[in-house]
Amino acid sequence: MNIYYGMIRHEGWYFYIGATNKGLCFVGSQDKGFTELENWYKKNRPNTKLIKNEPFVQSYGRQLVEYLNGSRQKFDFPLDLKGTDFQTTVWTELGTIPFGETKSYTDIAIRIGKPKSVRAVGRAVGLNPLLIVIPCHRVLAKNGQLTGYRGGLMMKKRLLELEK
Repeated sequence: MNIYYGMIRHEGWYFYIGATNKGLCFVGSQDKGFTELENWYKKNRPNTKLIKNEPFVQSYGRQLVEYLNGSRQKFDFPLDLKGTDFQTTVWTELGTIPFGETKSYTDIAIRIGKPKSVRAVGRAVGLNPLLIVIPCHRVLAKNGQLTGYRGGLMMKKRLLELEK
């Protein structure tokens, strides 16, 4: 299987995305560059080949740009998501957080029926390969403070401001 990738560039935003024939599998961090994608794929999809193909990822990129413009709140493209059962449960729950709202890591742990697994939830959130699309930026500390984000706290803050 191949992962096709390209860069999204839009009004001060730029990050890499990757997709397979099954769907979007990776959305990178603002300002992290190609190395982030390369390291992710080597660790998580070692039996694939990484191929630059901007036209292939264009439809995914179009929806991400619409989100960044404020004209899209949900994505309707296919995903190719791989993780442990626990991770996919957490990622699925993240997808239920409405646009413009936030939840805490504790809220997520309770909602998946694992109230004592707050740290494990945090690890799963941190391993989310689909920033923006699976809205882990909508998860805050129990006290409402911004906490860790693979894309960096500045990216998280910008995404939350965009959703206000």
